[in-house]
Amino acid sequence: MSFRKIRFLMSKYGFSILFMGFELWFSFAAFFWLNEWFPNWLSVTIMVLLYISTILAIVNRNMPPESKVTWLLIAVVPVFGSLLYLMFGERRLSKKEMKQLENMESMEFREDNSRELRLKLKEENKAVYGMVKSLLSMDHNADLYNGTSSTFFPLGDQMFKQLLEDLRSAKKFIFMEFYIIDEGLMWDSILEILIEKVKEGVEVKLLYDDIGCMATLAGNYTKRLRKLGIDAHKFNKVIPRLTVAYNNRDHRKILVIDGQIGYTGGINLADEYINQIERFGHWKDSAVRIEGRAVKALTRLFLMTWYINQGEIEDFDKYHMENRAVDGEGLYIPFGSGPKPIYKSQVGKAVYQNMINQATDYVYITTPYLIIDYDLTEDIRNVALRGVDVRIVTPFIPDKKLIQIVTRGAYPDLMEAGVKIYEYLPGFVHSKQVLVDDEIAVVGTINFDYRSLVHHYENAIWMYETPEIPKIRADFDNIFAVSREIKLETFRVAWYQHLVKEIMQLFAPML
Repeated sequence: MSFRKIRFLMSKYGFSILFMGFELWFSFAAFFWLNEWFPNWLSVTIMVLLYISTILAIVNRNMPPESKVTWLLIAVVPVFGSLLYLMFGERRLSKKEMKQLENMESMEFREDNSRELRLKLKEENKAVYGMVKSLLSMDHNADLYNGTSSTFFPLGDQMFKQLLEDLRSAKKFIFMEFYIIDEGLMWDSILEILIEKVKEGVEVKLLYDDIGCMATLAGNYTKRLRKLGIDAHKFNKVIPRLTVAYNNRDHRKILVIDGQIGYTGGINLADEYINQIERFGHWKDSAVRIEGRAVKALTRLFLMTWYINQGEIEDFDKYHMENRAVDGEGLYIPFGSGPKPIYKSQVGKAVYQNMINQATDYVYITTPYLIIDYDLTEDIRNVALRGVDVRIVTPFIPDKKLIQIVTRGAYPDLMEAGVKIYEYLPGFVHSKQVLVDDEIAVVGTINFDYRSLVHHYENAIWMYETPEIPKIRADFDNIFAVSREIKLETFRVAWYQHLVKEIMQLFAPML
């Protein structure tokens, strides 16, 4: 057993998991102990009432049909189904969280020229205007921006050097929000700069996901960072308590410098993302750097997540004083997506669906995982049946073999409709990007799987007619050149692979 695994088992995370297992066992045991104390007729009555109330709660709940079917199948298991649903079926907000949500919903930010931009877009392209209108109606803190320039990085290796230069230029504040941080060349280089900037009086806020980093950072790592002057916190900190909230991880990757420069994409702060170390062959990832007015949305998105986690209302406007327009063509919408009830709609899924459904020439997609529901599957199939060139790239070398079985299990239905599936032969493709008709692109953190589309806090940047879109197209062409196309006539799914895929898809909505 490796030192890292031993450290994890002996850490607070290991003890928390052990305690939660005991809590789950005790909940079931207590129910059966109480059952022995009551007369048989009363026990049966309680079980029947519990069963009926659970079924009614699931049927009347507003949730995706596939999630409803999954929970109904679980609920039919006597006692266990009802108890599991009570524990994990629905996230219930505390009074404090409900107050936070009310405060967030009252914070709507719209730019002075946003209405003018939207009206102009409506005259030029009603289909794209419809996408914008839909997105802004779902994410009330997103907005449409011009006055922004961007740089697309097809590899983390290429982004890393520019990122260090930008961090060194910080004068007022640095905001960082990442799912994974791991000590090594990448993080150590960044940390060295952050320490220097703190000494210069720069405000540094850092938020990382506790579960995402439980295998990479020590449990007391935030304390070490705070001693260095970095205001560091864990998102959704793990404590020895059973809660469905643990399912809602912070999968976002956001870095903002002085409100004027922003980064996002699939790249976490670990050495495999810049190919400094090799884990699953060559690591293919991507990111976007933006500068100018649209960075304001990334700043607000970070502060919103900070508020969800810390319960602190920040003075949003003070962090926008340095935000200014730059020369740049095209339109941008940095947006967030996340779980209910924080987000009322599946924003990321809707954005992908709108892009796919409006395509006329082609849809290109990269995703490390392909575990999608019936609606999204049918949208992809239908656009291919219309004659649109639909191509999806997944990894040849997976990071999780079981997930690759499920991913490959999704191929046949799509290929039968004319979708072209590619696997990235050099290694692991982790980038999450969608390109439509040389016109619209999304680059961000949102995978084509249930966890990203339903459970996680995610973010991305929607771009329309920006100068970097041809570079994203060139990146796709380079990916296709080193990938193998899966052919329907030669592709075979073994019976056990098909079974695993069906079981995983069945229970994916609750995982």
